[in-house]
This record gives sequence, C-alpha cells and structure tokens, in this order.
Amino acid sequence: MTWAHSLIKLAGYEVEVLQKRLSEIVDRRLAREAAVARLVLEADVEKARAIREPEATHGLGAYLEGVKQRRAAIQAEIVAIQLEEAGARDALAQAFEAQKKYEQVAETARVVEAKAAGRRETAALDELGMRKAAGR
Repeated sequence: MTWAHSLIKLAGYEVEVLQKRLSEIVDRRLAREAAVARLVLEADVEKARAIREPEATHGLGAYLEGVKQRRAAIQAEIVAIQLEEAGARDALAQAFEAQKKYEQVAETARVVEAKAAGRRETAALDELGMRKAAGR
C-alpha cells in the first residue's frame, strides 16, 4: 500500500466518523423537536380537559406556565444542537474535500508512473532494436 492509498483510507475513515457524529447530532435534534411536539400536545390535552371539567382549571395557569418554560428550555437546546450540527456539516464537507484531493493526487501519481513506465519500456525497446540493427 502506498502513502497515497494510506491517506485515502485515513480520509475515508475520518469521513465515516464525521458522518456518524452528524447522524448522532441530527438524532438528538429530532428527539428534542419531538419533545417539544409532545409538550405542546400534552398542553392541548390539558386545555381540552379543563374545558370539559371545570374543576381541572384550578392549576391550569401554572401548568401552562411550566409548559412555556420547559418549551423555552428545549428550544434553547435545539438552537445549540443546530449550531453543533452546522459545525459538523462543515467538518464533514472539509473531510470530503480532503479525501477528494488525496484521490486526485493518487490518480495523478498513477498517471505519471504509467507514463514513466511507458517511457522506460519504449527506451528499452529502442535500445533492443538498435542492438539488433547493429548486430546485422
């Protein structure tokens, strides 16, 4: 394995690690967004219950204030996760760029080596032809 293949392999591993990290971040964000949706749904259920049962309205104001505070806290977490997600996406894009650069360098090195091998072969055949021609 050449140095170029080693770099490509390492870059590929870095891309995989960053993809996994991004996936985990997205999963966390989706979980927090689902928590907001559940919280809103629970609040709607409590409001409907308060309409049906007047005695349930006693603590509804405090409950809704608590829901509002929890929702704000979760929204703040979502914003932080979105920032982390943006950073992870940028890092992943840079890792892809690095991997492509390594692949391009390896391909260029392969082409240069193939050309050099072709020149060596042509030179060897020319020398062989000259020796045969000199031997006649």
